[in-house]
Amino acid sequence: MSGVVVSLCLLAVFVLLCELSRRILTKLLAPKGLCLSAVYAVELVSTLQLCICNLELRLLGEVGRLQPQFCLSLTYLASVVHGLTFHGALGNPCSTLEYTYRGRLTARSGVLRMVCQFMAASVARTMLQGLWALGLSDLHLRHTLQGFQCISPIHTDTHTSLVLPGPLVTAAAVELAGAFAMQTAFTHTHTMDQRYRVHAIAALTATLTYAGGKMTGAVFNPALALSTQFSCSGHSFLDYCLVYWLAPLLGMMCSVLLFDQMLSGRASPYRPLLANKRK
Repeated sequence: MSGVVVSLCLLAVFVLLCELSRRILTKLLAPKGLCLSAVYAVELVSTLQLCICNLELRLLGEVGRLQPQFCLSLTYLASVVHGLTFHGALGNPCSTLEYTYRGRLTARSGVLRMVCQFMAASVARTMLQGLWALGLSDLHLRHTLQGFQCISPIHTDTHTSLVLPGPLVTAAAVELAGAFAMQTAFTHTHTMDQRYRVHAIAALTATLTYAGGKMTGAVFNPALALSTQFSCSGHSFLDYCLVYWLAPLLGMMCSVLLFDQMLSGRASPYRPLLANKRK
């Protein structure tokens, strides 16, 4: 139990440090006419926060062997915290591409945001491995002694194998469906008050994690997957690209194109989660 407390304290410290960094960077860069630089800095810090929190939560679930209900509660809470602290950052290449498609971002800005997202994803795992190596808790020490080993969650069971052939196809379908559901929720909750919207999105995130977590980890985010899944043993880099990059992208595109067609006659202003101001 002490390991869980240490991890939760570290998560709180990470979030506070990231929030402090966002505020400092915004205050330093914005007055100097570097508003775009501030936007990219916030994107990088926010994605770093997202990846670090997910890596630590994954450690709690896999090494700490916590009860699924407790892990889902932490997932919900973390999603709410991210929603309230991102300050307009997207933290997801799929969302960035969707936002660019809608014309809210230029192509250059979209590419730079995605560069920040993947950079943060790469840095997050290296940072946490250094922290885990300090052995601040028995969970961290155990994980370090195992060489930071993780095993891919991609597998199938007897129920899904009756519907979809092969674990990779099943996993890709899960990620596609999850990304479709998330994008649809973003689209159809844009009129909600932000205070309630973050809870609705967090509840959906926890639900999808419960439904698909055992098959893929329920990531639905290419940058987050790079940080949490690509270093795991069990499958090749191309397999991970199919499941965690291509499938979520297709899921997002299906949702956008489908509902753009359905709602084209009664379009309303759109904003993704946490896009409080146009960049």
